Amino acid sequence: MSLNIPALDLSCEVEQIWEELETAVLEVLRSTKYVLGPTVSEFEKQMAEYLGVKHAVGVNSGTDALVIGLRSLGVGSGDEVITSPFTFVATAEAVKLIGATPVFVDIEPDTFNLDIAGIASKINSKTKAIVPVHLYGQAADMDPIVDLAAQHNLKVLEDAAQAMGGTYKGKKLGAIGDAGAFSFYPSKNLGAYGDGGMLVTNDDETAACARMLRDHGSQSKYHNVMLGYNSRLDAIQAAILKTKLPHLDGWNQMRKKAAERYNQLLAGIETVATPVQKNYAGHVYHQYTIRLPAGSRDRIQQDMNRAGIATVVYYPVPVHKLPMFEKESTNLPNTEQASGCVLSLPIWPQITPEQQQAVACALSESLARIE
Repeated sequence: MSLNIPALDLSCEVEQIWEELETAVLEVLRSTKYVLGPTVSEFEKQMAEYLGVKHAVGVNSGTDALVIGLRSLGVGSGDEVITSPFTFVATAEAVKLIGATPVFVDIEPDTFNLDIAGIASKINSKTKAIVPVHLYGQAADMDPIVDLAAQHNLKVLEDAAQAMGGTYKGKKLGAIGDAGAFSFYPSKNLGAYGDGGMLVTNDDETAACARMLRDHGSQSKYHNVMLGYNSRLDAIQAAILKTKLPHLDGWNQMRKKAAERYNQLLAGIETVATPVQKNYAGHVYHQYTIRLPAGSRDRIQQDMNRAGIATVVYYPVPVHKLPMFEKESTNLPNTEQASGCVLSLPIWPQITPEQQQAVACALSESLARIE
């Protein structure tokens, strides 16, 4: 009998808070204020308080948060930005879009986040910023990154797209560097029901620049002082996010419990490497990503799909191997190895122990057939 376990099921949260969502959205519809406006301002204030920062600037997407974040920090044409090759393409894409050059550093094989020694080796006179990625919901090791940046007068923009609510040594991710970029894509721990993003910072000038850039570079209506973007957060999405934010910590705790269950279920399978939990990181398990034996991943994914279990590969092609980054291509063995063996198992806050048991059984059976 085929199962039906998706990689992500958003219907549970929608049903849980349906009345709250309905009220919030209808209030915006009745207000007739649909772009920016008071709902967005209220959500920005709520987010700034949650993260412990001075400023939160709502934008159209996580990608725009990165683009606007880099420009607001003074990064531009001819500059180099050190970042990860093992992430969604938007991280490096944002660097390219503002005329700068991404410089890729290999990852730590256990956390999939930037290797600190590699960062130090790539800093030169053209380096302007470091963009660490908190991949899968686990923090990059921020103290040495911030220290390196201070030594070399560099900016740090945290790509926290997958890590809303995550922490590093008790500090909220996105609030540690000079600025932090968030995505509210529907699959994220705090997801809109459409696109959305946010840049957060403690620096007044960075925030002021970001607010101008998101609205066609305008200081006030029809007074445009720089080339900007049409990147204003939609008020309906802000209303949805404002409704969901008070539930976030509870949902993240449920994700952690789900990860613990997976750890227990998979503990006896020697060929599966489960996610590492660093003592400095409050992992929020945007993804529960395992490592499989070399050469087995694709067959195992096919087996599980036939059993009715959806899994996802984040990411099958490292960013430095994509055609648009060929000039920046380099030898990054940990990244290339990871792209061939990672598999993300189904996870969401309300996933049931029975569903997880079925996932673990299917995985074990598939591995047994390969062995």
